[in-house]
Order: sequence, then structure tokens, then C-alpha cells
Amino acid sequence: MFRILLLTLCLASPLAAQEAAMTPERLLEIIVDVDPEAIVTGGGVELTIDDIPVLVVFAPAADRMRAMVPIASVEDVTPEEMERMMQANFDTALDARYAVAQGRVWGLYLHPLAALEREQFLSGLAQTVNLARTYGSLYTGGANVFGGGDSAQLYNDLFRDLLDRGQDI
Repeated sequence: MFRILLLTLCLASPLAAQEAAMTPERLLEIIVDVDPEAIVTGGGVELTIDDIPVLVVFAPAADRMRAMVPIASVEDVTPEEMERMMQANFDTALDARYAVAQGRVWGLYLHPLAALEREQFLSGLAQTVNLARTYGSLYTGGANVFGGGDSAQLYNDLFRDLLDRGQDI
């Protein structure tokens, strides 16, 4: 009986509603919709969202992509700020994360490339940009915020703006 139920659930899933597998070419089209002045480099694609530089890199052979925003020099981070970033990674950073590499603090969004959908990518970009915006204050990706602050509205405004910058591809 369990096998029949499981098979029924699998067959009833909305596979037809899922987007086609993400490719580097499709991801590049989405990025150019977000920022027509995006620059393809040997290491990925550089774009700007609300005056914040974003680097998107993808490795099709590893089925991974990442969007990164430089935030601060690690030398300038206090122990209290580092603890706050780690707390934010647990509860308010959402799909984006604070990370440290090459002497910098980064906002980072990682996802398997093939399974990535347009709205997921745009939401991840918005969350990553919000990590940079709110560094030193709210430390939030912005999509889900408890309380009466304005962070959720900032995220929603940015996400809607990104969604409106192009057609579904």
C-alpha cells in the first residue's frame, strides 16, 4: 500500500509546472535582464544591484552556482559582529549567508545550478544584496523578518523590482 501511495504522490507532483534545467546561458540571460550592463569575465558575471557589486559564478560540471557580494574587510570585524553574523546565518540571513574568504566578509547565495529556478535565483540575489545593506544593523536577508521593522518591505521592494526586470525565460 505504501508503494502505491508513494507512486501516486510522485506521479501527481506538478512536474510539468517546473522550469527546464538551468543552464549557464539561461542564467546569463536572467542576469542581463537584471543588469543590462553586466560584464562576463573569466571568473563569472559581474553586475550591480542598487549600487552594490555582485559576482555570479557557476560551475556546470559541479552543478553549482554562487552569487557573492563583498561586504567588509575581515580585519575590521569585531568579535561581536562575527557572532552576530553567525546568529544571522541561523535565523535571519535565510537562503543567503555571511561567509569569510580571502580576507573579506561576503554575502553569499549557493544553489545547485540545474535545479535553480528564475524566482529562486532572483530571491537569492535580493537576499544577498540585503545582507550587504543590513550589515552592521539588522543582518538580514529580508524575506522573513519578525517584528515591526521595515526590512521585510525593503526585501519585497527589491525582489519585485528584480522580478519585473525581464520576461520569464
